[in-house]
Amino acid sequence: MEYLTTVEMSERWGISSRRIALLCEQQRIDGVIKKGKTWLIPDNVNKPEDKRRKQSKENL
Repeated sequence: MEYLTTVEMSERWGISSRRIALLCEQQRIDGVIKKGKTWLIPDNVNKPEDKRRKQSKENL
């Protein structure tokens, strides 16, 4: 299995590397490993849903 850093994953997912690090800390990405100060993320993992956004009334 190949692993990517938060910077590499941020380019793939289009979000900041800091946001990805927060997702790792919150255990919202499966299979992550912390090695020193670096988060290693499996390259085949899907981007987690953004729970910060509220659903609109139309989607309920």
